[in-house]
Amino acid sequence: MTELTEVFWRAHRDLPREAPGSEETTRLLLRLAGALPEAPTVLDVGCGTGPATVLLAQLTGGRVTGVDLHGPFLEALTERARQAGVADRVTTVNASMAQLPVAPGSVDLLWAEGSAYVMGFDAALTAWRPLLTPTGVLVLTEAEWTTPDPAPAAREFWTAGYPAMRSTAGNVEAAQRAGWTVCASYLLPDSDWDDYYGPLADRIDQLRREGTPAELLAVVGEEIDLRAAHGRDYGYTGYVLRPRT
Repeated sequence: MTELTEVFWRAHRDLPREAPGSEETTRLLLRLAGALPEAPTVLDVGCGTGPATVLLAQLTGGRVTGVDLHGPFLEALTERARQAGVADRVTTVNASMAQLPVAPGSVDLLWAEGSAYVMGFDAALTAWRPLLTPTGVLVLTEAEWTTPDPAPAAREFWTAGYPAMRSTAGNVEAAQRAGWTVCASYLLPDSDWDDYYGPLADRIDQLRREGTPAELLAVVGEEIDLRAAHGRDYGYTGYVLRPRT
């Protein structure tokens, strides 16, 4: 593990969430998803520490499986579920989102907040569709451009990490072309970014006081500074998608 990687994980350890979002947005997207079966089977892909996983268990009354590759995140999710009183309905799985150990046609609600970009929007829609039941629904949030002419610094940052990033119109078109009905879309508010970056900034400040090299912390906090300078150029959009029959 490189020194930068170690500092990154120290900065992100036990954060309340690992992507822009909020309880309010999770509740809204779940409402937009429409009616679900009683006690649905829910899969939270790229669950992180489980802010959505636990809430989905509470709101749906179903069994929720949180999937992530980072073991400490899953440990934090297990403890969060225990404290929330839903440990009997929350399961964790350490697996790649590209190779989910899930039976085809078994998922009523597939949830992915801030994680689909790891595979890419198009690849995620293709890989996850067979997992849904005939009435299943996919809810995800996706990083997108909100202007056709983003600032060079924003374009450079996002192109380095996610060269396939598109606009809402581009993703809607791609989803429809891939055989999905776009039931709803919702641009996450700035407050959802604050819910992610606020705790991360506090942790970076703590590590700075503890003597962590400033140049490493600058790299870890680069995205916070970019958002402050160019946040109008990009955002996260929530999607509610159903396969067309």
